[in-house]
Amino acid sequence: MEKRKDAVTMELHIVCIPGDGIGPEIVREAKKVLEAVARVYGHKMIFEDILMGGASIDVHGVPLTEEAVTRARSAQAVLMGSIGGNTSTSPWYKLPPNLRPEAGLLAIRKELNLFANLRPAVLYDELAAACPLKEEISSAGFDMLIMRELTGGLYFGERRTVVENGVRKAVDTLTYDENEIRRIAIKGFDIAMKRRKKVTSVDKANVLDSSRLWRKVVEEVAAGYPEVVLEHMLVDNCAMQLVKDPAQFDVILTENMFGDILSDEASMVTGSIGMLASASLNDSKFGLYEPSHGSAPDIAGQDIANPIATVLSAAMMLRYSFDLDAEADAVETAVKQVLKDGYRTGDIMSPGCEQVGCSRMGDLLAERVN
Repeated sequence: MEKRKDAVTMELHIVCIPGDGIGPEIVREAKKVLEAVARVYGHKMIFEDILMGGASIDVHGVPLTEEAVTRARSAQAVLMGSIGGNTSTSPWYKLPPNLRPEAGLLAIRKELNLFANLRPAVLYDELAAACPLKEEISSAGFDMLIMRELTGGLYFGERRTVVENGVRKAVDTLTYDENEIRRIAIKGFDIAMKRRKKVTSVDKANVLDSSRLWRKVVEEVAAGYPEVVLEHMLVDNCAMQLVKDPAQFDVILTENMFGDILSDEASMVTGSIGMLASASLNDSKFGLYEPSHGSAPDIAGQDIANPIATVLSAAMMLRYSFDLDAEADAVETAVKQVLKDGYRTGDIMSPGCEQVGCSRMGDLLAERVN
């Protein structure tokens, strides 16, 4: 694997959060592929590991320390594995909610101002048989990106549980201001310009005031992007359209809770959540990159996890945080080539293919970076 003659050397400082469960295994393989990128394109990778989630609880008693946040903030990007464990058996889930593993993830998003979550959902030709949709739908293929607002809405609004007149009552507040909406809309339209120039803004404007404001601000932003086609879609209709005609979508732009639900639905119509990457960006080039799947503690340490989603997350990191489009393309092409060559981890195994473990899959991907 020789260095390309046209390569321009860059120094990439990446903080890694291996996390829990299969996290350390899949991050290890992503690093392997990034090192291959560094060799071919002449870059220098500087990796620094920090603890978060259950791993941090075990050592520090909290899911995220101030020191970890400081070290993450000092890097150019963060690459993360998976956070959490088995909620029914892990001692972490006997702790108060603010001390459980996932609280670390919410905290780092807030501390690093990671307001824009990008989740691609792509149906690879080689994995089309795993798609649960009818063949007449899946045969059209699809390549969409869900842009989810990540630091506002119900998940971060005021909440309380009280007893009134002997009746328990819970209140969760959904709040957005126009600045929060505008910045995520700008990210969505910017990315649409690099794709197929279509944005589907998803809301519930027939019911919610927050959605009516969302729609108005998105239209204001759209005026600055005349090349991008904007359409509005109610969230319940979008949920239906994702299984009826997913090929119609390019960039889906939506708020926090709707995006959480729709991105999980989109992940399942691809046939394998083990293939799906994710990025969370702030106002600068800084981002946190992670697979969409969980920590899968039941298979941790067995060398059978699928590292491809984490590797594709690393490709997103190269593209969005470092503007290294050629390097990102090389990683994505390596993934397609490995699938074309018939190699599969257990979760995407199909007849006639060769099943390999997590480490071997990482080797195969690294070998095909050029």
